[in-house]
Amino acid sequence: MFARLDGILERTREINSQLADPAIAKDHQQIMALSRELAQLRPLAETYQSYKDIRQEIHDLQALMEDDEFREMARAEADVLHERLSAHERRLKLLLLPKDPHEGRNVILEIRAGTGGDEAALFAGDLFRMYSHYCDGKGWKQEVFSANDFAVGGGGGKSAVGFKEILTRISGEKVYGHLRFESGVHRVQRVPLTEAQGRIHTSAATVAILPEAEPVEVDIHQADLRIDVFRAGGPGGQSVNTTDSAVRITHIPTGIVVICQDEKSQHKNKTRAMSVLASRLLQRQEAEQAAREAAARRAQVGKGDRSERIRTYNFPQNRITDHRINLTLYKLDRVLQGDLDELVTALQAHHRAELLKAQQES
Repeated sequence: MFARLDGILERTREINSQLADPAIAKDHQQIMALSRELAQLRPLAETYQSYKDIRQEIHDLQALMEDDEFREMARAEADVLHERLSAHERRLKLLLLPKDPHEGRNVILEIRAGTGGDEAALFAGDLFRMYSHYCDGKGWKQEVFSANDFAVGGGGGKSAVGFKEILTRISGEKVYGHLRFESGVHRVQRVPLTEAQGRIHTSAATVAILPEAEPVEVDIHQADLRIDVFRAGGPGGQSVNTTDSAVRITHIPTGIVVICQDEKSQHKNKTRAMSVLASRLLQRQEAEQAAREAAARRAQVGKGDRSERIRTYNFPQNRITDHRINLTLYKLDRVLQGDLDELVTALQAHHRAELLKAQQES
């Protein structure tokens, strides 16, 4: 570990020296590349330098411990320094954990109704609103790409809006890092709006978090695409469905189909559909690679597979349980209003603990 840290410290010094070089200052692209690299290395370099300084202070105290007059004072100070040294070592181990290549990316959020008919679609709507509240709290931007929504009426004049499927882009700071563990099957237990007997039903919706692909990461050939345009669905009379603005793109080799229709512009819908297609193809490529690397996969919190039930939302008990980390909270009402931080933080902590365990075993 320390040999690697020495190399990082030396590389940081080299970058700082290069950034101060007037010749390099004229090369904007190189300055940007060096600045990005420095931003990644700086937390490790600064923590390691502090660690080395503390270790040197402890070493310097050894001489005072030989002096009867200063021995007790030196021991007390050494105890404090050893605690700080241990804290720095723990932080260094965390900083050295492998970074997810998608950590800072925006995401495509896909929610689909699963088993349970209309109730599953209503639950998909609840999940979409939950994530929308969470995004609002984080200051993230949301763009709905496509939505297949409908209203369901119940007894006593009650009604609600659900989704068979909704696709949205979320952009902002550290979006993927916060939402990456939301992929999977979300199960709900409650009395449906349309249930006259008051019986509790179980239904489900699937959530997929797709890191937004960069254009250079996925090679999409135009010959592999079938692009169809049609009139968007929606309430009659709206301009959205008076022109052929909706776009459906089929990737022939994989059979992946993407539909975008929320914009009035066919060009904008096509651009959005291509972005979603690239993200889905990237996810497919990575899933195939992960299947070939089963050992690395075990270090993850769950597989993110849609067939995996990850969470249960129990309305009668106001309870939410994440099955991957055996965490149960009795504040479902607050979670549905976007209070997801406790769940997200616990999942991130569990992920780090698993990576540390794997690091120690290797």
